[in-house]
This record gives sequence, structure tokens and C-alpha cells, in this order.
Amino acid sequence: MGIEALERVGQGGEQQQRGVQVFWRVVREAVLLATLFLVYSAGRQIAARHTGSAFDHAHEVLSFQNWLHLPNEATLQQWALQFPHLVQGANLYYASVHAPLTAAVLLWLSIWRPKAYSHVRWTMVSLTGLALVGHIVFPLAPPRMMPGFIDTGLQFGQSVYGPDHTGGPANQFAAMPSLHVGWAALIALSMILITRSRWRWLWLLHPIITFSVVVVTGNHYWLDGIVALLLLAASLPLLLRSGLHADRPRSRNSVPPRKVLK
Repeated sequence: MGIEALERVGQGGEQQQRGVQVFWRVVREAVLLATLFLVYSAGRQIAARHTGSAFDHAHEVLSFQNWLHLPNEATLQQWALQFPHLVQGANLYYASVHAPLTAAVLLWLSIWRPKAYSHVRWTMVSLTGLALVGHIVFPLAPPRMMPGFIDTGLQFGQSVYGPDHTGGPANQFAAMPSLHVGWAALIALSMILITRSRWRWLWLLHPIITFSVVVVTGNHYWLDGIVALLLLAASLPLLLRSGLHADRPRSRNSVPPRKVLK
């Protein structure tokens, strides 16, 4: 009985120590990501000073998409506006899901899959850094600012930007590429690769819905999302490097190596 009690005390101490380690790891990562976000936000504000060509670029994107025979976003938006609740849901998804879901997944990974988390973190840093270059080099007015499109956020009172396109803390001319699409695809791909659940493929719905939402709400062109996916593809070596599955639990039927050797 005394030995069992000592073992329980020892296990309790180990669990408490692990809890402290997890807490400080989460705090450290939160500070790191917050710092990176501030750097990214500062870069967006620098890009906001070069908006003179943003509308010219928008016409170029629309012309290029027509040449590619991509579906017309304005036509799709007009169809969606026949279903107000659908558009209101899209506005809500655009405003409320992107950042919270990304943060929740990163938090879960940092606690339960810390080794895999580092892969996801640096892939996200790479993707975001490349996107920032795009914002600076190619300022782009979003569709909702162009003739023939509707700002669905303003129309239904759900705008995250407001009516003033030139003011506010956000650079509204940073449409190219779409980090909504890029981050959603990264989160979905990461969870599919890292987790074992048979339901993990449902994560694909997140980037699919996000891509549809950013187009229907007039916040991005098709090309914004496509370029984001290409930048993610360029960053994938950081995600797929060795060690991605190092801390993934073994399946129930797996036998520990030590027992096999015995």
C-alpha cells in the first residue's frame, strides 16, 4: 500500500510538472505569434500607403479572370443575394470563424501535438510573409469596391470594415492574396495529416466554405484564393519535413518496440 501511495504521489508530481510546462509553452507561443502578427500588421499599414494603383490592379485581375474563363463573381453574388439568410451566414462566417478557429487549432496543437505544432507554425509564418510581399507589391481593391458588386457586409449591417474604404486600422487594399483561404487550407491540411480520426477529412469543408464565402461577400476574387493556395504549396516543405508525426499517439493495436524486443 505504501509503495502504491508513493507511486501515485510521484505520478501526481509529474502531471503537475507537465501542466506547468504546457502552460509556459502556450504563453511563449502566444507571445511569439502576437509579435509576428504585429509585424505583419505594420507591414500591411506600409502597404496601405501605396493604394494609387489598387483599382487599376482590380481591373487587371478581372480581365485576367475573364481570359481564364473563371466564373463571374458578380453574377454569383447576385444569385446569392436572392437568399438573404445565406449571405448573412456568409458575412458571419467571414467575420467570426477565420481568426478564432485558426487560434483554437493552433492552441490545441501546441498543447497536444507540440512537435507537429512547430511545423504548422513555421509554415504559417512562411505563408503569411509571402502574402505580405503580395500586399506590398500588388495593392488590390477588393470586389466590393468595384462597379457591379455589392458590399454585403454594409448591406446587412455586418461589415467588419465600415463604409470608409480609406481609413481604419485595416488595409482594405490587401486583397491579394487571400489569407482567409490560405490559412483555412493550411489548418485543414495540418489536421488531416496530424490527426487519426476518420472524421478528419471533414476539415476540407473549412477551406471550401471559406473560399465560397470570401467570393460571395465581395471581399476577394477567385485569383486571390488561387494565389494563396500556390503560396501555401511553396511553403509545404516546412510542414512536411521529418518529425510531423513524432508526437502522434500510436494506434490501439500497435505494440511498443520494447515489448517486441523482449
